[in-house]
Amino acid sequence: MSDEDFSKYPQDVQESILKYLEQLGDKERIAYFIAKEHLGTSFNVLKSIGYITWKKEQSK
Repeated sequence: MSDEDFSKYPQDVQESILKYLEQLGDKERIAYFIAKEHLGTSFNVLKSIGYITWKKEQSK
């Protein structure tokens, strides 16, 4: 889904990020790409509100 290089993260984190990105709806996906484009290298999916919220829901 993404051309972003997640190889700097451990395998389990990479898998978690990919699962998160795969479950995004159309509007969320557009917002993700806009944020990534506008913030550039300062964007970190692991620190995004969407990912943090999703991760909390997964651990319930």
